[in-house]
Order: sequence, then C-alpha cells, then structure tokens
Amino acid sequence: MSQEFPDDDEASVQGMTARTVPLARGLSTKLLFLTIAFVLLAEVLIFLPSIASYRMSWLQERLGTAAAVSIVLVQGDPASLSRVAQNDVLMAIGAKAIAVRDDGVSRLLVVADMPPQVDEHVDVANSSMVDEVVGALDTLVFGGERMLRVTGPVGESDKEFELIMPDRGLRSAMLTYSGNVALLSLLISLFTATLVYAAIDRIMIRPMRTMTRSMLAFSQAPEDPGRIIQPAARSDEIGVVERELFQMQERLQKMLAERKHLADLGLAVSKINHDMRNMLATAQLISDRLRMAKDPTVQAFAPKLLRALDRAVSYSEGVLAYGRTQEPPPSRRKLRLHQLVDEVHDVLGADNEVELVNAVEPDFEIDADSDQLFRVLTNLGRNAVQAMATDTESVIVRRLTMSAERVGSVCHIHVTDTGPGLPPKALENLFAAFRGSARSGGTGLGLAIAQELVRAHGGALELVKSTGGDTTFAVVIPDQPVRLDQARSGLRRLG
Repeated sequence: MSQEFPDDDEASVQGMTARTVPLARGLSTKLLFLTIAFVLLAEVLIFLPSIASYRMSWLQERLGTAAAVSIVLVQGDPASLSRVAQNDVLMAIGAKAIAVRDDGVSRLLVVADMPPQVDEHVDVANSSMVDEVVGALDTLVFGGERMLRVTGPVGESDKEFELIMPDRGLRSAMLTYSGNVALLSLLISLFTATLVYAAIDRIMIRPMRTMTRSMLAFSQAPEDPGRIIQPAARSDEIGVVERELFQMQERLQKMLAERKHLADLGLAVSKINHDMRNMLATAQLISDRLRMAKDPTVQAFAPKLLRALDRAVSYSEGVLAYGRTQEPPPSRRKLRLHQLVDEVHDVLGADNEVELVNAVEPDFEIDADSDQLFRVLTNLGRNAVQAMATDTESVIVRRLTMSAERVGSVCHIHVTDTGPGLPPKALENLFAAFRGSARSGGTGLGLAIAQELVRAHGGALELVKSTGGDTTFAVVIPDQPVRLDQARSGLRRLG
C-alpha cells in the first residue's frame, strides 16, 4: 500500500527519492536474473543426459538400418553387388563399411573406402551413462573429422553388427538438436522467470518496497501521522512485519512527542529554577539574620522557615543537576573511601539528630571519581536522613551507616538506614525522576542522578532490601581494566 505525500513537502520527497534504490540494483531485478540463471542451470543439467541419449539413438538408428541391409546381404550373395550398388547402400546409411559378427566370426559385407584408422569405438549395448555424456560432449566439441566404429546387436538377433562411419553427420545433427534445446530452454527460462517474478513481486517485493517507502517517509517527518504505514490484512510473515512496523512507528511518534514536550518543559523549568535559586539564596541570608532576633515569635517560626528554604534550594539544585544534557565522564583515581565518607557525613550532619556511622576500613581504596562518588553518597545519605526525620519519637533509633567491601576487582558500598522503608509507590518507580520520591513533595531526582553517575563508572546502583528499620542501597563499582600498554611499561620498569 503506497503512501501519499503532501504537495507542500517537496523537499522531504526529494530527500527520500535520493535514497531510493535504483531499478538496476533493486531486489526485483536481481530476482529476475537469478531466476533465469537458475532455470538455465537446471536446463543444462537436463541437457547433458538428453544430448547423450540423442547421440546413442542416432547411432542405434544407423546401426539398425545397417543390420537390415546386412540380413539381406547375408541371405543372398554380397559379392553379386556391384561397386555402384555398394556405394549407394553405404551412402544411404552414411557409412564406409558394414560388417556382421556371427559365432565369433566377423564378416565384411559392404565396403566402399576403408579408412586407415578408427578414432573411436562406440558399443551401443555396453555404454554407461557417464561414457555416453562424455562421448556426446567430445563429439560436440572435437568431432567432425573423426572415424567411428559402432557395434552392437539389433533387436532380438544373436548377431552383432558393425558400422564404420565418419562423425560429421552425427555432429551436425547434434548441433541442430542442441540449438533447438537451447532455444526451448531460453523460452522456458523467460516464461518461468516471468511467472516467478510476478508471483514473488506481488507477495514479497511490493510489500517490502512499500515498507521501505514508509520508513523513508517516516524518517523525514516522524511527527506526521500520515507517514505511518497502514498494514495489510495478511497472516504471513510480511503481515506480521507490517503490523510490528505500524506499532513501532506509532510508539516512536508518541515517544518523540512526549520527549519534545518534556524538552520544552525542562528548558522552561531550568530557567525558572536558575532564577529561583538566586532568590532563595537571598532569602536564606535574610532568614539567618532573623534567627538572631530576640522576639519569641520570630524564634519559634525561624527554624521552620529555614527548613522550608533549605528544601526549596535542594529542590532547585536537584532539578538543575538533572537537567544537564550530559554528565562529564568520570575522572577516576585511587581514593580512600573512609575519608570521603567522613566528608559526606560532615555535609549530612548539620542540624539533624541522626547517628552517622562510618564503617569503612581506614585503608579501604576505591577506583572512582571523587566528586561524582561524593554526589552519589550524598544523595543516598540525604534521602535516608530525610526519611528518618519523619520519626519524632525519641526512643526510635535513627542511624545511617556506610560500609564497604571488595570482592575481587569490584567494590560494594552499602548505605543502610533504620528508617521506615520505602513506600510501594517509590518501589514501583525506583530511580525514575519525578516519580520515585519516598516523601511528599520530593522529586525523586536524587536516586536518578546517583544511578546515572554510577553507570558512568561501569557499575550499578541496587536496592538490596527495604523493610521497616532496615533499608540498604548498594553502590557497585568495578575497578578500571588495566590497559595492555600500561601493564607492559610497568613490567619494563620493574625489570
């Protein structure tokens, strides 16, 4: 089913035409020539035994005629035939001599001009198929000036007849027969190729051409619904491909529309957040001064105001960080993880009542980018601290523990908290931006950004468990593979 293009989209149509396959290199042309070639090949395989059979039939026919003449001459007196009569008999058969073998005795009946030698002996009764094919090809290619000796019985006679004859007439008859077979084979090939081409073109080539045009048209304007292929009501493989292509183009078109909408929205949000962050920073400075006021009312509301501003600044920074087109590749070095975790705790420990435990061994080393790993651990730790901040009872244990272990060349960092665990909604949309937040008003950007940074290291961020009082995330980062040239240079230095 062909696709119609709008008249005002001439540039797109021209671009699609430039990518169209020429007829000389198209599948239909290749199919046509391949069909003709294969049919001709089959005809050649049939021609070889056919021409061999024709050669033997021609020789048997001449031998049968010679046998009929021989029987007449045996019953009469061969010597009574004049030279002229003998020549007429041999000329009618196309032979030089006729003989008969009876009870092991060979008798020459008619002879005109006995050749000095015989080039080939043909036994029509004891020739295999291979011998017949080889003999036929030999006669076609090299024959015309050679002398044949043809022997064999005829009918139910117990006598064996012999015929000495040139192969000129045989070769001429075989060439005529070959020409007729070649012409017939060519006609059969063209007729068969036309039927096969017409059938396959309708069943396969035409639908594939339609799908090709549809994909080219869709690539020019994927937002245009008119460029989506309309699948035919077929139940074979082509029908399945057309329906899958139709569904894929529909999904891709919806996805592109959503991405464009999100891109426009993200650009607007980034601009708004950039300006809002500046305004919130100014508000934070003013709020810090309010804390020094002596008014009891101000002292009561100032901490709440500061927490609200901190959350707003954190939200703005998270949106801006997630809105970056691409994080820079990690600059990996050997790090002492214990010190890095202490720095993360310094950031998280301000104004909270959560116990921070650094369970990383002092000499534990990890191959990572310090800034990016700091952001990953900070995001995970901040989420845990905010989750445990909802527990106001003093008897509840609020502890955040960061530990690490090495398994071969892979480092596992565990971030464990004693909070209430992740709600079902957060578990369903884990690591999904704007949907995976565990608290009301959150964005879920922390986990999304952390996952991107860990993946950039070739690792993975996993939720190990999430129950009330025990939630554990695992940051898995493998060491960098050692380059061969670096290993060789290190061995040379050691040597």
